[in-house]
Amino acid sequence: MLGPGSAEALESQQSFDLFRAHHYALLATLLARAPTESTLQILAGLQGDSSALGRAHAALAEAARTARPAALEREYFNLFIGVGRGEIVPYESFYLTGFLQEKPLARLRQDLAVLGVERSPDLIELEDHIAVLCEIMAGLLGGSFEAPEGAESQFFNAHFKPWAPRFFDDLGSAAAADFYKHVAVLGRTFMTIESEALALAA
Repeated sequence: MLGPGSAEALESQQSFDLFRAHHYALLATLLARAPTESTLQILAGLQGDSSALGRAHAALAEAARTARPAALEREYFNLFIGVGRGEIVPYESFYLTGFLQEKPLARLRQDLAVLGVERSPDLIELEDHIAVLCEIMAGLLGGSFEAPEGAESQFFNAHFKPWAPRFFDDLGSAAAADFYKHVAVLGRTFMTIESEALALAA
């Protein structure tokens, strides 16, 4: 049986994992499509503090209070879709090779098969879209997928660490980014926290 100290440590780890899962789910929502009015209302309630992540929360909440869904739809289109191509191409394969549907996507599919994570029939995007990857991490951390211990760390190191920080840097400096520059700061800050936390746990 777990002793008092072990039980507290387990509870603390579970709370941290849930905190991480919520952030991945938030990023997945914001990167999959333009925010709706209901999403903006939720974002407007985010609480900030003096930490880097807290400041990112506060800035995103402030931006959400003045944002309008129609304008965000145009911004999202210009950033990620565009006529022919958006300003940002949010795919792991593209960032690592310069092309879509390359070896990084094949490796991702192999890793997902090992984890028993199946592609949803409703999924339009390729699996290595940043929003899909965030959704997978949220599932690994939140317990939606039955994965072995440490699977989320391996998944982050394989499919986020090599490119996601650069993606968020590019998003933050994109010409079309207004509201999404705040999403970029949140994502970049969270990627840094994840990298540092996993390095300490290794």
